[in-house]
Amino acid sequence: MPTRIRLQRKGKKGQPYYHIVIADGRAPRDGKFIERIGIYNPLAKPAEIELNFDKALDWLQKGAQPTETVKAILSYKGVLYKHHLSTGVKKGAMTPEIAEAKFQEWLTVKKEKIANIIKEQQLSIKEAKKQQHAYEAGINEAIANTIAKKQAKEREAKVAIIEAEAEARQTMEPAVVPAIESAVEPTVEPTAEPIAPTEEQAQPEAPAQE
Repeated sequence: MPTRIRLQRKGKKGQPYYHIVIADGRAPRDGKFIERIGIYNPLAKPAEIELNFDKALDWLQKGAQPTETVKAILSYKGVLYKHHLSTGVKKGAMTPEIAEAKFQEWLTVKKEKIANIIKEQQLSIKEAKKQQHAYEAGINEAIANTIAKKQAKEREAKVAIIEAEAEARQTMEPAVVPAIESAVEPTVEPTAEPIAPTEEQAQPEAPAQE
């Protein structure tokens, strides 16, 4: 089987990153490899790709076959286009100078596209954060309104209880006062009748003897 350019998985569970390696087509996916030529991290925003351009091009020219994912990476970095131009030079379809000029033109356009993509991603992230903040502000406002309504109802209930108690006291006071007055024992006043004289007081005094 031909030599393959493929990914070798690394990293923890749920946090993968990959080495771009040259390996024998018969070797296991994550087994031995001939050479490592780059790193691919799909979790980064945007994805991080570190690639030894010259080695990747050299292995392509030697007949190494990339996997579908690696082929997309090589196309993104311009390795496939450079390989295409080099093949054209070998066949005499163009001079090395023309091939290099075409590649530099492609590279300039590619950089502009990447810059625009990164800018759009940053704007998208900012817009997403703005919407998230607006959403959280709406939730906080709704919670504050709910709490304010609950507190207002509690205040109204307390006021209603106080008013009911005051009204009940006003209704009960006229009936309570006579009941209290009837419960108090009357004070005994002295009578105006004359007191009858005793026997000693009733007898006349004897006349004095000379």
